Amino acid sequence: MITATKTNPAEILKDNLEHTIFSWSKQSGLAPLNIERAKGIYLYERSGKRYIDFSSQLMNVNIGHGHPKVAEAVAKQMAEVSYVHPGMITEARGKLGKTLAEITPGSLNRTFFTNGGTEAIEHAMKLARLYTGRHKIITLYQSYHGATYGALSAGGDPRGLPHDSQGVPNIIHVENPYFYRCPWNSTTPEECTENALAHLERVVKYEGPQYIAAIMLEGESGSSGCIKYPPGYWKGVKKIADEYGILTIADEVMSGFGRTGKWFGIDHHGVVPDIMCMAKGLTAGYIPLGGIIVREEFIKHFDDKPLPIGLTYSAHAVACAAANAVIDIYKEEDLVANAAKMGRYVDESVAKLAMTHPSIGDFRNTGLLGCIELVKNRKTKEPMAPWNAKPEEMAVMNTVAAKINELGMFTFVRWNWIFVAPPLCIDKAGIDEGMEILDKAIGIADEACN
Repeated sequence: MITATKTNPAEILKDNLEHTIFSWSKQSGLAPLNIERAKGIYLYERSGKRYIDFSSQLMNVNIGHGHPKVAEAVAKQMAEVSYVHPGMITEARGKLGKTLAEITPGSLNRTFFTNGGTEAIEHAMKLARLYTGRHKIITLYQSYHGATYGALSAGGDPRGLPHDSQGVPNIIHVENPYFYRCPWNSTTPEECTENALAHLERVVKYEGPQYIAAIMLEGESGSSGCIKYPPGYWKGVKKIADEYGILTIADEVMSGFGRTGKWFGIDHHGVVPDIMCMAKGLTAGYIPLGGIIVREEFIKHFDDKPLPIGLTYSAHAVACAAANAVIDIYKEEDLVANAAKMGRYVDESVAKLAMTHPSIGDFRNTGLLGCIELVKNRKTKEPMAPWNAKPEEMAVMNTVAAKINELGMFTFVRWNWIFVAPPLCIDKAGIDEGMEILDKAIGIADEACN
């Protein structure tokens, strides 16, 4: 007989601080939230305090917390078989592969399963290089593609800078088509598109198109500030890539599975990439799983020779079962359409906030993947904290973040961005609750405006 014991919050905190390591953070002076349970759009600390989750944790808990259908699917699969060699098959694996072929765009058809998004990026780059016989990969400076050496090198996020000496070679970065802060001082989004594409093609020619395996972009920008592609940019990238025999890789790790109000971010742009990477919303974070899906000819290339990629946990049966349940939930609860609908309501709500908060310089959002950008001056667009801000430059934004936390919200505040990316199951009442908190917190930033 198992006897239930009451947990000790202080002991739990002590064990975590003394015996575990925290990501992207100094290791001393931490005060992490001590989470006991979560349900829907809310997290609950052991103290009893409730937090509205306005970032879906890492923009991955798309279906909301604690959905019983996922737990049931996982338990059922574990009772049947938890793990088999990746050269064996399970019903869950085949069902998931077929479903992904149905919901992804165009002729994408065959999926290789990974443990998460970073590994998906790594394998996408490997496959592009193997298939083309070329070695260079072009990505955007303001992007994030994962935390292993290859994926970190591919991104332009400053978290990769301490690792540059061991970075993966043959990654080429180009400027973002970031209209609000356009590198070419474009006066319209369309002009920004034109300038960005001209810049990209110049780089392609400088680097030698015959050496470029792929151009990799996020389906929609996420952790780099939700930088929206101006009209026609993705289509223009695809046209350039096709002209020079270069593959396109869409990183849908964050923007996939309804997050943007469509199944995938790239669906907004009418483009079918050659390779698509996925993770996060695939299982809504309930169990780690990622993957790359490719056109049939990519795999036919290896019909008569070994495909030199593999993972111990590829197509893990329990993870695949979780993903199948999560995709069923997206469909049954119409969460993709709800993300689009609630995204429009978020747009309206932030527009109202901007009328009374001079520190709101810009808001970029697609579905429920949005960032409020705070500035000291709307005319000059001076950021409330600069890109890759030093600790002393984060004073105002840290105060804003602390207020958000105090008022009962969990979300990301990164440099001068506040992320608005709640679970796709949120309703207007939940958005109103979140906006009320942001209204109070952003008032702190207003005081720093000039």
